[in-house]
Amino acid sequence: MVACNSCGGASFAPVFSARGFDLVQCLACDLAQIANPLGGTALAALYGDGGGDYHAELRDRASAASRRMARIAAAHLDFVGSVARAGRLLDLGCSTGLFLERAAAMGFAASGIEFSAASARFAAGRTGLPVMTGTIHDCDEPDASFDVITAFDVIEHVPDPGADLRRAWDLLKPGGWLVLSTPNIDGLFPRASRPLAGLLGYWPHPEPPYHLFQFSVATLTELLARCGFEPGHVRHRAIDLRYTFGQPAELLRMPKRLVYALAFAPLAALGPLLGMGDWFYIAARKPA
Repeated sequence: MVACNSCGGASFAPVFSARGFDLVQCLACDLAQIANPLGGTALAALYGDGGGDYHAELRDRASAASRRMARIAAAHLDFVGSVARAGRLLDLGCSTGLFLERAAAMGFAASGIEFSAASARFAAGRTGLPVMTGTIHDCDEPDASFDVITAFDVIEHVPDPGADLRRAWDLLKPGGWLVLSTPNIDGLFPRASRPLAGLLGYWPHPEPPYHLFQFSVATLTELLARCGFEPGHVRHRAIDLRYTFGQPAELLRMPKRLVYALAFAPLAALGPLLGMGDWFYIAARKPA
């Protein structure tokens, strides 16, 4: 790693290591990122059609994963509705199109981009909306084309968040909105459990090699401002407890994990009430 993606700093403190990947934190601005990420074809293989087709379960509307993501998509739309309710909308990392469906039903002229070709094809077929394969850098729309750009649980996955945010700034109309969601490294549960992470060799908050960055409200707000945005309001949420800690039946077979869940799940649930959720939305505006 050469420099911090936000401030360009070159001094870092170690945070946690998992699966051979090292999470470090910039000593100048506090942004946390993986020091030795996968790159190129290895990173692409995690999400591409040869990487296990990671959205496959979402294609079955009756699956538990699909039902969970449908509830999350409804929460996404509720937050988007707090800043805009119509106009051209581009959803980055649109997966199988669950949010796109709802955005179109609200009245947006919605389209999507999805890195997985299989998921992009499925989303286009499910929604009847334009969905292309690739990243924001593959979007060939003219600058100032969109009123709203959304990226839910995407920014932590990309190799260069700053470059993606600057491209979003170009694609937005003056006065347009960028809406993001991402895990919060400064949430109540991540902060409380972090001191034990090294001792236990376990910290479920980072997810390398998929999550290349770990943002807080402060570090993402700073990066957005560096990229020309006017950061707006934030909404704190809790990540689904079953996703973070495991299914109850699984925990009953793993006593140590059960104890861990009993100790920290209440903090994860309480976090949003204190403005310290382990997941958050943020809206940012391109100046008019």
